[in-house]
Formats: sequence, structure tokens, C-alpha cells
Amino acid sequence: MTLETSIEYIKGIGPDRAKLIKSVLGLSTVDDLLNFYPIRYLDKNKVYKVSQLEESSIEVQLKGRITQVQEIQTGKTKRLSAKFNDDTGTMDLVWFQYSKWLKEQIPVNREVYIFGKVNVFNRQFSMPHPEIEAEENKENETRLKPIYPSSEKLTKRGLNQRFFQHVLRNICKEIPNLIEENFPDYMMKAFRFLSRQHTFLNIHFPKDMEHFEKADNRLKFEESFFFQLGFGLKKLHHKTYSPGNPFPIVGDHFNDFYNHHIPFDLTNAQKRVLKEIRVDMKRPIQMNRLLQGDVGSGKTMVALLTMLIAMDNGFQSCMMAPTEILAQQHYNGIKDLLKETGINVRLLTGSSKTAERKIIHEELENGTLSILVGTHAVLEDKVKFKNLGLAIIDEQHRFGVAQRAKLWAKNKIPPHILVMTATPIPRTLAMSFYSDLDVSVIDEMPMGRKPIITAHRREKDRTYVYNFCRDEIRKGRQVYFVYPLIEESETLDYKNLMEGLDHVMNAFSDYNVTMLHGKMKPAEKDIAMNYFASGKAEIMVATTVIEVGVNVPNASVMVIESSERFGLSQLHQLRGRVGRGAEQSYCILMTSDKLSKESRTRIKTMTETNDGFKISEVDMQLRGPGDILGTQQSGVVDFKRLDLVNDSAIIKTTKNTVDKILEADPHLMKPENLIIKNYYLKYYKGKNKWSKIS
Repeated sequence: MTLETSIEYIKGIGPDRAKLIKSVLGLSTVDDLLNFYPIRYLDKNKVYKVSQLEESSIEVQLKGRITQVQEIQTGKTKRLSAKFNDDTGTMDLVWFQYSKWLKEQIPVNREVYIFGKVNVFNRQFSMPHPEIEAEENKENETRLKPIYPSSEKLTKRGLNQRFFQHVLRNICKEIPNLIEENFPDYMMKAFRFLSRQHTFLNIHFPKDMEHFEKADNRLKFEESFFFQLGFGLKKLHHKTYSPGNPFPIVGDHFNDFYNHHIPFDLTNAQKRVLKEIRVDMKRPIQMNRLLQGDVGSGKTMVALLTMLIAMDNGFQSCMMAPTEILAQQHYNGIKDLLKETGINVRLLTGSSKTAERKIIHEELENGTLSILVGTHAVLEDKVKFKNLGLAIIDEQHRFGVAQRAKLWAKNKIPPHILVMTATPIPRTLAMSFYSDLDVSVIDEMPMGRKPIITAHRREKDRTYVYNFCRDEIRKGRQVYFVYPLIEESETLDYKNLMEGLDHVMNAFSDYNVTMLHGKMKPAEKDIAMNYFASGKAEIMVATTVIEVGVNVPNASVMVIESSERFGLSQLHQLRGRVGRGAEQSYCILMTSDKLSKESRTRIKTMTETNDGFKISEVDMQLRGPGDILGTQQSGVVDFKRLDLVNDSAIIKTTKNTVDKILEADPHLMKPENLIIKNYYLKYYKGKNKWSKIS
């Protein structure tokens, strides 16, 4: 038996059962079964009474007698039914699609132990497909009993807990021949790990909870360690083998803008990040940096100053955004900041006219266009640069790997890469999934920026909310009303945009109202946005299309309708559309009267803090890491033991450990690290084709 052995050759399984197990659980090899971990453990000394049962679906063990076994036919279907009795009460036992021999095998009127999930119907407890063990046959082990993930489809075919326990027990007997160590002695001693063989024994059949916790900790550490090692080797390879154009000069374009045209003083955080970027770009190695910053923290200014450094060194820059609205906002902002410098900036989107495209293509190729802002249109093959030296990607998680690779190929020597995100990423995620990037964080807001006041209001407060909005409009301010839906939903009783527009126009008949949503044509969006941005409309009714990019400093109030419908990250992004001017701004979260526990947590978090990083931590606890990362990267969160929400301490420790090892031994050539290297090459290198260690 080896780890690669098919499970069909394991005693007690065979081809048919192997096919069923693979279809339901996705397990096909011995290695898969060894990594098929219990979801919890049953204390075999714990025996429940019928009177102690509660309305819960967890597995329990009871002791008593089985009586009244009978077949019951309803229409064309048959089931086997029985009563289970102890000295405190009675419950039903039931078997569906049972084999004929089952009825004869049930020990009637004898002391037995039964085990299974408890259901409740009409206040009567029942247990479908229970496992039965005669008292005289009950195992005398003191260890905890593992409970594995299962399904009704498996248990109906006899592949119950006893089956998996029996199979895993047999495999565990072969562990000395199957499991090799993958950590060196110095790590084993430093962290006081169980050996890897004892780890697998105690994750499946722990002696006690202390041994289980040690095994669990070892497996979590191992998952995180080799994940971090892969990223660490990737970053090392990138810095060794990925050439980049050095930008040693900070010249006239940067200095002129910084000294004469920048409209505000940079924060210390912006200055620190800019210094980190300058150090990167001085070297003949491609920069690969993630720039994190909360809404309104000044990432675009850092991006612009970085593009000016590229200009000073004779290179072009490109900024790519995922939506036309965001690209348009970046373009307008950068063009306005550079209006007195004479620097050529252009916008390229799917809506750009043929005549505009022709000019852009010509200027890019002859080098007279220094900065191009755009959407996916920038990736088209006909878009050619004379000398692209810097590529900035906003909201990276919305772009696929193939799309980003096209951008890298726009120059013979790949451009420096600056990835920006306005969605603060929980530190645990950043530490894990962006370990191949150098990370910069703008954790300071510009001077004079007033924190947005966030309030929770219900439908009964609507008159008060409307009066408050009118007061703000009278002061010369503007208001957003945001709705979660464009069209009426047949299943959800939430306000939608079209109803909301009518309602707002009636309530604010003295003012101009405009509308913005994702189904509008680009030209229509531009007209609506300009109408509001110019101040001609006091109110904008919109969907989440304004989540990123819309910048109207005069807007001081955002009313989010049915806010319980939105995720935390989205609420935080929406709130960031106000508070962009010097005046006090407000975000009002409207909800229904009845809220789920999760919705209450989201609303409470929003009203208590403006810190995007704190919000992102709560958001990850509620939604999980996959949703935070976005659909492009959610698939990478495939850990079997490691929990990105609760195991941040382990992740931090493993990252520090990997960093120290690679700093001292970048190619894992030292004798003490060969065990790590060999294990990595055997099990992980195929996942990282760029790895140069061999």
C-alpha cells in the first residue's frame, strides 16, 4: 500500500464502493482517505438517555433495547421501523431502502448501543439508519471515537461511521510505511511538534483531547507553512529572474508637480508608501507591489506621483480599472490634477469612439501619450505602447490572470506593477494570499477629513430621515439614495430602484433628482453622473454601481435603503462616496424592523467604526475568506484544517518562519533544510511551475 494506491484495493471497499465514495466525497486514493479528517469526536463513555435528547441533529449514543421491528408500506415505498426503549422513554428507529437481511440482523430485546443523528417530527424523536452494537461486542477502547463527514446516500448503502472508522483504522496501521517527516529537527524542537506519524494517528484516533489538539495544531501549521513557502519562493524567483527597467531619476515632472501643483500635503502614510515604491523602482527588477488603502486615503495621488517618476525616466504609464465609471473618475481626477502641467493624459474604454482610438493608438506608439487610463480595452492587441514602464491595476480581484498577463506583455521588459485595492483586506488574508507581493498600506486619512457619522434608522423613522436630507440640501449639499435592486423581486420584499425613484421624486418634488444604474448605456450614465456632479441635481437615486469611483465632494448624505441586504464590505465602499469634501457627512442605514443576527452584527459594526480594516475582519468572520477575495481567487482557499479567520496566529508564525528560512537559505541547500526541500519538490512543485529550486 502506498499513498497513491486506489481505495478500491483497500480491504472492505472494492470497485463499487470506491466509485460511490469518489462520487459523493471525492476520495480516490489512500492519501485522500488519510486527509479525510473527522469533523468531531464522540466520547465513547458518553451515553445519552432518551429523556436527555434535544432538538439537535448531532450524533448521539444511547443504550437500551430494540422492540417492535416491522415493515411498513406506503404506496410503492417500504420502510423498516422499530422502537428503541431505555428506562426514561421511547424513540423511533427507521430504515429506508433497506436490504432484506437487515430485519433478521437487528438484535431484538437485547441490550445494545445505538448511534446516529436524532430527528424530531411531531415532538417524537427518531433516528434514521442507526448504527447498532451489541453490548457484549462493544469495543473497550478508551480513545475518542471519530465522526466523519457523511451523507444519507452513503449510510443507506452501509457506508456509515463504523465503516469509515474500520477503514481508517486499517490504514492507520500502515502509517509507519506511508507517512514521512517534512520538518527538520530544529523546527520539531522549537515548536514541540508531534511526529508526523503520531499526528495522523491522533487526528483520526486521538488518545485524548490534548493529543488531538497537538495533532490539529501540527496539521494547521503544515498547511500554512508550505502555502507560505510556495509564495516565498515565488517572490524570491520574481526578484531574481524578473528583469525590470530601473527608474533611478526623480526629476522635473515629479518635482514640478510636487512643489507647485499638488493641492494638499501628503500624509505620513502616503510619504512612507511612496518611498517604498521608489526604492523598488530604482532596481533593475520588476516591482510587484500591492497598495492597500481605505476609501479616501489617497491611493490615486500615490499612483499619480509614481507615474510621474516613470515619466522622468522616459517611460509611459497605464492605469486599468474594472468599470467605465471608475476609469472615467480616475481619468477626470488625474487630468484635473495635471491641467497646468501640459502632460498628455487620455482615456480608453469600450465606449471610446473610433476617432479617439486612432489618436490614442498613434500617440501611444510615438510616445507623446505619457499616461493612459482605461478599462479592459487597454488589453486589446492593437493597443501598443512605445515604452510602457508602469502598469497600475485598480481592484485587482476583478481581473483574471490571463488578462493581467496581457498587460505584462505590452513591453519587452515587463512594466513595474502597482496593484491597488480600496477594499481593505484582512491582515490574515493579505499575509496569506498576497505573500508573493510586497504590501504597502496607507493607514492614515488626509488631514481635515471628518469621520462620517453613520446612523441606523427603521421605516418608522423615514419622515425624520427625509427632513434631515432636506436640511442638508438647504445648506447646499447633495444626497444619494441607494437601492439594492433594479427590478421588482418576486421573492424578496425589498424596495427597488424604480419604486424608490418615484417615491423620492414625490417626497422631494421641489428638487431635481437623477438616476444611475448598471443597465444604463455608458452615454446615459455619463449624462446622469455629470448632472449630479455639476450640482444641477440635488439627489441621485442609484444602485451599487456607485460603489467605487464616483467622487462628488459636495455630496454629504447617503441613505442606503434595505441596508440589511448588503455585505459589510459593500456598505463600507458605498459609505465612502460621501465624506470626500470638507463638510461633515452622514450615512443613514435604513432597514426593516426584523433583522437576522448577522444583519444586526453588520449594522452595529458600521455604526461603531469607520476603520475599513476592522470592518474587513468582521466581514471575513461573517462571509468567509473566499467572498472577501472575490470570485477570481476564492478557489485558493482550500485548506482542510487551517481556518483563515481563527488561525491568524499560526499564519503569522509560519510566515515569519518561512521568511527567516529563505533569508538564510534561499534555495534550501543547507543539509538541515533538505527535508523541507525534498517534501516541497515531491508534493508542491507541480503547483508552482515557476519554482527554480531543484
